[in-house]
Amino acid sequence: MNAMTKNLPATMAAVLLTGHGGPEKLLYRTDVKVPAPAPGEALVKVTACGMNNTDVWVRQGAYGTEDDASAVSTWRRQGNTLVFPRIQGTDTVGTIVAVGDGVSPDRIGERVMVDFSIYNRDDDSLADIDYMGHGRDGGYAEYQTVPAENAHVVDTDMTDVELATFCCAYLTGEQMLERAGLKAGERVLVTGASGGVGSGIVQLARARGAIPYAVVGKGKEQAVLDIGAEAVITRGVADLPQAVTEATGGQPIDVVADLVGGAIFNDLLRILRPEGRYTTAGAIAGPVVQLDLRTMYLKQLQLHGSSQGTRADFRRIVGYIEAGKIRPLVGGVYRLSDFHHAQADFVAKDFVGKLVVVPDAVAEQPV
Repeated sequence: MNAMTKNLPATMAAVLLTGHGGPEKLLYRTDVKVPAPAPGEALVKVTACGMNNTDVWVRQGAYGTEDDASAVSTWRRQGNTLVFPRIQGTDTVGTIVAVGDGVSPDRIGERVMVDFSIYNRDDDSLADIDYMGHGRDGGYAEYQTVPAENAHVVDTDMTDVELATFCCAYLTGEQMLERAGLKAGERVLVTGASGGVGSGIVQLARARGAIPYAVVGKGKEQAVLDIGAEAVITRGVADLPQAVTEATGGQPIDVVADLVGGAIFNDLLRILRPEGRYTTAGAIAGPVVQLDLRTMYLKQLQLHGSSQGTRADFRRIVGYIEAGKIRPLVGGVYRLSDFHHAQADFVAKDFVGKLVVVPDAVAEQPV
């Protein structure tokens, strides 16, 4: 038997992804059935949900396959779990309003940040990872069911919108730095540093005692300096390695955390010191790159691919939030019913940090 607050509605508003394609595949509906929590689950009344590149790429089917880089394919290559219609949205913050069997009713009323990962394993391997918004419904809705163990209370005075800027971006960034073994005192070059993951990495590097340098679009330099970058390089400079050398005063780059890919890939390997480490979790400027293997083996480089993170990564993120070591960077807030506008602005990238979507009823509440 489920335990829940009284008077939960039968239907809710949600954005449904109805297939691969353009924005027309996203439908805002107000007659979606409110889900019921299964055993071990909690029902969260969503108050905010952050936006991510993965939302767009999954809608477009832009992940390709190992056999065909241009094939229409979803995010999970080791066995597709995406079915339509699907409610996307990974970065859920809200209040538990009902619980399934095996979950203490005392959890009702907790404000939680949701770890969006579907781990599928008991260890720290990410080989079979999936996520809410892909393998099950996510937070672009008024209600969402989640495994109760994934719903974390965070001791912070941040607003729900602010808390919704962390989960996917910072979990991804933390695992990138974990894989690369970034240590205190080391220098890391972050590409795409004004976006959600990139701005997160800048702060996460500082939390580790490392020194972040950032590559950003024109006009976003000061905002990234303000969150902890040691220096910034404006994207599109004629000679990126030289610009980085000038920014560091000739000091070596130990780690490159790359979210851009595309034409600058080989320059990034050139920038790394011998025995340096390259780590990536995205390729917004192009996923297919040219690699000079001689650069890789003659410099003894390590190349790491990364996606999402572990339970321990998530717990560290919560600890950083509670300790005040990382802070939110809200680039804009949108109503759920205005989702097409929100995603168009997200794709345009004329912001710094994260965009957040809130249900219309939440947006209408007095602050």
